[in-house]
Amino acid sequence: MSLKTLLVSTALCAAVPFAALADSAASKALVLEALEATLLSGNADAVDQYYAEDYIQHNPDFPDGIEGQKAVVAAVGGAPGFKAEYIRVLADDDIVAIHARYEGFGPKAVIGFDVFRVEDGKIAEHWDNLLPEADPNPSGRTQIDGATEITDLDQTEANKAKVEDFLVRSMIRHEEVNITDYISPVTYLQHNPMVADGLEGFGAFMGEMAAKGITMEYSTVHKVIGEGNFVLSMSEGSFGGAPQAFYDLFRLEDGLIVEHWDIIAPMPGPDAKHNTSGKF
Repeated sequence: MSLKTLLVSTALCAAVPFAALADSAASKALVLEALEATLLSGNADAVDQYYAEDYIQHNPDFPDGIEGQKAVVAAVGGAPGFKAEYIRVLADDDIVAIHARYEGFGPKAVIGFDVFRVEDGKIAEHWDNLLPEADPNPSGRTQIDGATEITDLDQTEANKAKVEDFLVRSMIRHEEVNITDYISPVTYLQHNPMVADGLEGFGAFMGEMAAKGITMEYSTVHKVIGEGNFVLSMSEGSFGGAPQAFYDLFRLEDGLIVEHWDIIAPMPGPDAKHNTSGKF
């Protein structure tokens, strides 16, 4: 180990409690192992090893409980052509968030975020937001390309606080904020299929929506999950008057947002009766 590496490691451990790093790493390893052993292998018998008996499912298309998860694994994991590509995996203590691309759900690939809660060594709860893959945006970026390296672990809490403050003040309260206090005016890479890079691209998109009388409203930020330079927020609100779930993934550098991915999907309607856990 070089002196530089030793100094960096020492500084990191001083800034981030070792127990927190260990818990996050263990949660991430468990979830990835569980998905490989069950969903990707189509092995429903392995579900008992990795999922809690009272497993809570927030995807409205699937039931709660371990038997429901076995049915999911048997149906989806065993489907011809099913593939999963995990692009980014974040762990925040007992919460693991995965930015993924799936094939085999239908005629088009699906992009989404899956979020898992680990308890007593098993997966106890699951949330997700999924949409069919879209074409590249006006800047040529896709919903999954871009940076993947997790850095700045000592900035996790500060970055989470920055994102939550931005969403609450700007998107919920509609305060007059200085946008450059949150988003870099130099580098802002955008992966939303409809929005171009930069503050100019974001402003143009919002102006176009306003001209059409289309509003985008955030009402509640339910979760903010972070690991180092990446922060995922799970929120609800409306788009064009229709209830929506917003999953936003941000990458930060030096305390400012420099890259953004998202999945905006309709909230479940009143006929979504496979489980009673709700979207969030």
